[in-house]
Amino acid sequence: MQSFLEKAKEVIAKNQDVIAVFEELDRTGKFRKRTYKTRISFTIDEDLLNEFRNYCKKNGINMSGKIESYIRSELKN
Repeated sequence: MQSFLEKAKEVIAKNQDVIAVFEELDRTGKFRKRTYKTRISFTIDEDLLNEFRNYCKKNGINMSGKIESYIRSELKN
């Protein structure tokens, strides 16, 4: 059975993003967002990108959101 200290350390390790939010609140008196969007740069086949862009536009899909969904799906596998 885990001691209280071991369990506390485990909870802290798993929730660093939440702790950062409260540290920011303590420092500034304001909540900050838990997550931010980050711009990334990578190369992709131009024809594939254009086809995907057109597909998203025709179907009213947010490209970034769809890519995030693909990444989450891949990480689960």
